Amino acid sequence: MKIGEIFTLNKTQHELDFVDVDIEKDKSVFIDPFFLSTRNQPWCLDASRTVKSFFQIAIDLIKNSKTEEARSLFSHLHEPNETCLGLSVGTPKGRGVGDDDSKRIFDSILQSKAVQSGLVDDLEDTAIFIEGIDRDKVSDMTTNIIRKHLIDYTTSQCNLWNIPLTPNVPTGFFWNSAKAIWDNEYADRLVIEDRPLLLVPKIAVSYWKEYTNQKYYQHDILNFLKGEHLKNRSGLVRERTLKDGTKHYYVTKNDIAERDAPYSKQFLREFTLKHPDIFENFKEKSSKTVAPVTNNALEEINLGNLIDYLIKNLNEISPGPTNASTYHKLAIGILELIFYPGLNNPIKEREINEGRKRIDITFDNSASDGYFLRLSSVHQIPSRYIFVECKNYTSDTENPEVDQLSGRFSVNTGKFGILMCRKIENRKLLIARCIDLWKQKNELIIPLSDLEVIEILKAIKEKKPRPEEETLNNLQREVILS
Repeated sequence: MKIGEIFTLNKTQHELDFVDVDIEKDKSVFIDPFFLSTRNQPWCLDASRTVKSFFQIAIDLIKNSKTEEARSLFSHLHEPNETCLGLSVGTPKGRGVGDDDSKRIFDSILQSKAVQSGLVDDLEDTAIFIEGIDRDKVSDMTTNIIRKHLIDYTTSQCNLWNIPLTPNVPTGFFWNSAKAIWDNEYADRLVIEDRPLLLVPKIAVSYWKEYTNQKYYQHDILNFLKGEHLKNRSGLVRERTLKDGTKHYYVTKNDIAERDAPYSKQFLREFTLKHPDIFENFKEKSSKTVAPVTNNALEEINLGNLIDYLIKNLNEISPGPTNASTYHKLAIGILELIFYPGLNNPIKEREINEGRKRIDITFDNSASDGYFLRLSSVHQIPSRYIFVECKNYTSDTENPEVDQLSGRFSVNTGKFGILMCRKIENRKLLIARCIDLWKQKNELIIPLSDLEVIEILKAIKEKKPRPEEETLNNLQREVILS
């Protein structure tokens, strides 16, 4: 049974920010530290820094021959079964790292000398170069290291969806990068059937298909060796005559693999020590090709039917304070569907300014392209976070609502907000208020009524590419260029 079903959220994966796992079996996606390091998203950046903090200290200890101190760092990489991610069959067992396994992993790292030689700089590199370490083990090690980040994220998502938490539950060991130690606390936690669970952001998981030893070997090493054989006209070079009579020389990867480069992690280590630039190029190329897991990959559904359902629900919610909570809940799911992966990690009613003001919803801005990236890169509008106010009013929003959203802006957090409302009767007046704010403070508020939301949803159903971009651009021009 999935988390959403257990707590009757009535939400599909498209409307949820976390991976909606079945607690009875693992979902075959992973927390990949390489993928985390490529995401321009606050939560991922913080988690990645924690992973790097842990592994850099481990590397330094190994290089300085402080073996037992380094070994002790790995002693807390216990077997996690809290995320329901990975490759277990049946009930999740966290098959990545157990007590004995963590000892074997450390011994493998030590024996390979991959750290001492400078081959391994990051935790994810161990899966490429070191025997006995694969993506499942690295994912589980990462889960242990960033457990506190996952607990905090779980808490925020449970608060968002009113999922009850159990107080004073041990966190289990996590890496405290500020103190550079393994730490342990008590916290309010999501517990189901006496089992603490961790929710994982969709933006933070991958199938781990890009940054792998096999891809490095097949696409980078063998291609490089093909070029070398052709350049030197080695004995592996074959020739054939084309139809126009010219000769074509070629080398097959199979011939190279059989004679000169049989696959093994030892071979990868030896090759990379001789040609470090090939690995660096692989790393750089992989960082540009990895992409967030799509909603449909996590859960196959009929998107058209879902959109019809959301539009129907939106139309059936009557404006007014009685239905404000229902509208708020629906709006969060719709925004998640429309803007993922550019916006994520929605947090409800976050306190700011020492609790004096509250924001309906705050999203992290992790856009790598498109409208939300251009806000800062082109228009110079701070937009680390995107603020959203949801107003289920029976009448138009007025100056107090615009001022309320504007009052939450700052250079450090962001100066862009979306004012969601049910309808706009006097459009000219509301836009004029947004224009005044832009001219006076260079702060941008875009009003988004049911009309625009439904237009975007219908365009997504019709498979138009990124219709939200056109809507936001048009609304922005209306404010900035008027």
